Amino acid sequence: MFKNLIVGLALISIVACGSKPRVSLDDDKLNLKPSAQHEVIASEVANLLENYSYKKVPMSDSLSAIVFDNLVKSMDQGRNYLLASDVESFEAYKHTVSQDFRKGDLSAPFFMFNVYSNRYLQCLEYALTQVEGNHDFNTHENYIAYREKLPYFKNEAELKEQWRKRVKYDLLNLRLTSTDKDSTNVEKHKEILRKRYKNLISQAKKINNNDAFQLIMTALTNAVDPHTTYYNPSFAQAFNESMSNTFEGIGARLQIENEMVTIKEVIVGGPAFKDKSLRVDDRIIAVAQGDGEFDDIIGWRLDAAVAKIKGQKGTVVRLKIIPAGQELTAQPKIVSLKREKIVVEEESAQKEIKTVKGEDGKTYKIGLIKLPKFYIDFDAYRRRDPNYKSTTRDVRLILDTLKREKVDAVILDLRQNGGGSLQEAIELTGLFIDKGPVVQVRDVRNRVQVDRDEEEGVSWDGPFGVMINRFSASASEIFAGAIQDYGRGIILGSQTYGKGTVQSAIEMSRFISATNKLLLKAKGEATDPDTPNGAPEFGQINITMGKFYRVTGSSTQHKGVSPDISFPTQYSAEKFGESSEPSALPWDQIKPTTFTRVAELSGVTKKLDEIHQVRMKKSPEYKYLLEDIEEFKKLDNVEEISLNQKELQKERDAVRAKNRARVNKGLELRGLPLWKEGRPQPKVEFDFVLDESLNVMGDYIKLLKK
Repeated sequence: MFKNLIVGLALISIVACGSKPRVSLDDDKLNLKPSAQHEVIASEVANLLENYSYKKVPMSDSLSAIVFDNLVKSMDQGRNYLLASDVESFEAYKHTVSQDFRKGDLSAPFFMFNVYSNRYLQCLEYALTQVEGNHDFNTHENYIAYREKLPYFKNEAELKEQWRKRVKYDLLNLRLTSTDKDSTNVEKHKEILRKRYKNLISQAKKINNNDAFQLIMTALTNAVDPHTTYYNPSFAQAFNESMSNTFEGIGARLQIENEMVTIKEVIVGGPAFKDKSLRVDDRIIAVAQGDGEFDDIIGWRLDAAVAKIKGQKGTVVRLKIIPAGQELTAQPKIVSLKREKIVVEEESAQKEIKTVKGEDGKTYKIGLIKLPKFYIDFDAYRRRDPNYKSTTRDVRLILDTLKREKVDAVILDLRQNGGGSLQEAIELTGLFIDKGPVVQVRDVRNRVQVDRDEEEGVSWDGPFGVMINRFSASASEIFAGAIQDYGRGIILGSQTYGKGTVQSAIEMSRFISATNKLLLKAKGEATDPDTPNGAPEFGQINITMGKFYRVTGSSTQHKGVSPDISFPTQYSAEKFGESSEPSALPWDQIKPTTFTRVAELSGVTKKLDEIHQVRMKKSPEYKYLLEDIEEFKKLDNVEEISLNQKELQKERDAVRAKNRARVNKGLELRGLPLWKEGRPQPKVEFDFVLDESLNVMGDYIKLLKK
């Protein structure tokens, strides 16, 4: 998350100061310091992790070493910025940093962050000087963009050499990707690169102590377990909005372009869409609340600008707009919008009806429901809003529609679904099983609670399948595991993520003592000025408080859910999923709970798998899938990029030809027109796993009829 937020460096000198080094910075370099509020929060988070989390991990020397490694890696994972001497200077903190958190002492991680940030600026500022140089694209030399497996730079000469090559690569890339007319326009390419680097430098100089604090706290919580996370107020608000699939605002997606807040998408159905006065690439230069004064937001950070533009439903925001394509000197237009609750439809449940033809020649209709996550608008639910947004409500309506369409079977696609609301996982299961237990939860005191579906009846009692993959996690695993254990449907795909831990989202204000709140208020830090309206004042911690267990007693932790019908995958358990996380909790099991199976499907799934395997041996598309997986595995090597124009052009031509051949093979298998050279790539998605899952469901329907 944060490695994409911070991107740069600047010249620093490090001198000894007692047992701890310190950094000497010029006035225009970053020298961030923690606030008193940060120190109080850090101390309370450390206390929670030690005494109240599921693992109860002490702030020890061994934990410090993990926090230290996390922090260094999160700052410079690609090893493009830090010197070996920088990392050596950090070593003084390696075995004490977690104990410092307990005391609220953040001087060590902030020192590390400042060194990194200024190195980042240094690199970009040096890159700017190299843009003006002469670069010979006929010499033979290579550039390595991502150096995670290589050592840190020995000295500044090595660092500068890396960035000289980076600039040369960026210029060469512009040459090779330009139109024929512009391919030799050196000055145009240099101007593009100057603007790019200057923009990165500008954004890097806007990094503040809240950004540093978020990165630092993530290094701490990830050392305890991969799913305990502290969110600063802005991040907490964004997390809670993502859980509800709703937010309150004007209905536009924004990003920074050349210091300007720019509209990149107008969301269908939102105030901006209805008003029709905003367009993509319009620039917002000032914001006013209601009839208040305008605040100029040119040069602002995106999160600060967004906090001004978003706001409570029913309130009015006024925007000064420079329309797309017009100069900044143009007369801005003023747009007044009433904020509304925006529903993010593309992340909600969606349906399709697919057809599959069996070997007997009969065609079956299968309803496909794609579910990106388990969402619920908690705020509306707590207010007892009868129209609150939730996964179960949406899927129930979809099932009613599919029944009217007289589908023969339903597939729920949970691939890439990382989870979400536990409540929704339980209630969604209830649409497919009649009353009964869905999941068991063991808490920090080893007490086991059985969470049940209490609603009688089902919304769909016909043939049912669930698609999963390595990135189906948490609530997805609870749902798929329950469907499998009850014998209610067929599970298709590959082993899931293995995230079997329970997190509680708790506002940190509950743990900040009244005394500390008064002290912070006296220092003017009771509320951070950057805190968005409605965000938790001291942020929020999503802390692991329990583990999930299936009704059979088996934990989903580490092992996840294994499919009944298995497909090969490029995502190995060693590199992806819970089993790849060093701080993850282990798998275990508890006593099963009492439940009644809907059906015993082991014989059916065995027969389906036999039919599936026979079909795979004959399938050219299956061979195509295996070849794609092998190609993916080759990407795990350190890639050296040639900086010789002819060589790089030749490599890219070969890659394009290979890619075109692979796409054409897929098009040929489906009887579609081939992709010819010089034409845009056809927008065709090959989803062999879905296609074959539909075939399996066709087989399942036939077996059930027999």
